[in-house]
Amino acid sequence: MCFHSKQSTDAQQLKKRFKATFPKEAQHQPSEELNGFKHPYTPVITNAAPDEIQLLQWGLLPHWAKTRTHQGNTLNAKIETLSEKPSFREVIHQRCLVIADGFYEWKWLDGKGTKKEKYLITTADNPIFTMAGLWSTWSDPLTGELRQTYTILTTEANALMAEIHNSRKRMPVILSREGEQAWLNGQNAPQIEPHLEAKNLEDIIQGRLF
Repeated sequence: MCFHSKQSTDAQQLKKRFKATFPKEAQHQPSEELNGFKHPYTPVITNAAPDEIQLLQWGLLPHWAKTRTHQGNTLNAKIETLSEKPSFREVIHQRCLVIADGFYEWKWLDGKGTKKEKYLITTADNPIFTMAGLWSTWSDPLTGELRQTYTILTTEANALMAEIHNSRKRMPVILSREGEQAWLNGQNAPQIEPHLEAKNLEDIIQGRLF
């Protein structure tokens, strides 16, 4: 799964990378670690506005949700079962690119996960990459406020991620640069970025990687 990501790139670099405008760039707050359960607003490109970087809230709210508590269950969505899940099947064509420069995963060192190692996962070829997502617009039934939200799609882990995410063996759907537009255009087989790198954060802290 993917519940913690890294988006430390400033607005100017994002606009250059995606050749897109960023109307709310002053509100963009780069971060070394984003906790999905805090539902941050992060840079996203939707298929409704493919030339614009927007700030959407992590944790998809379907239009029928009565409260925001639903968001805790929709940070991720399994790509294999989208059409089966009420939260996602109505927005299956509302696609987006979730922009990141890393994400975090924990390797279980025992059967219950009481001991874990934290890893930072990045792409070897592209310092800024995208994860496939779905987005939705939700109207707060109490205030009428419109809120745009998203979920990150996950898939079966590749060999590297299966070794690290050994409890569930999942990983986000990471798009190659060639696959980004294809995903927004509705193609059903996004190209997975194969060149991932993982760094054990304990090794970094203790100076064993450098």
